Amino acid sequence: MERFPDTGELIQGTLEMLILKALARGPLHGYGVAEWIEQTSQQVLKVEEGALYPALHRMELRGLLKARWGASENNRRAKFYELTADGHKRLHAESQRWARLSSAVAFVMQAS
Repeated sequence: MERFPDTGELIQGTLEMLILKALARGPLHGYGVAEWIEQTSQQVLKVEEGALYPALHRMELRGLLKARWGASENNRRAKFYELTADGHKRLHAESQRWARLSSAVAFVMQAS
């Protein structure tokens, strides 16, 4: 029997939704976003810096996030991100879309 490694790779398009969800709880710096996603997914989803920071930048440029500089827990300079009104709207729309999509995939996988 062939075994497939549990890589924790994200389905295309889900990273932004997960970032929005992480920030719905309040402002976080990039490392905090990645840490929250990993902890909340029980260490299954791991967000690489090379994907996270470009996504945060794109989302900020599109008006989904706003950012400000501040001090992290260990007193280092960090950029903190938070949702804008458009970010909250996008999270709501993406949550509904994901619920429909995951339900459809579950139906297909249970089909005989």
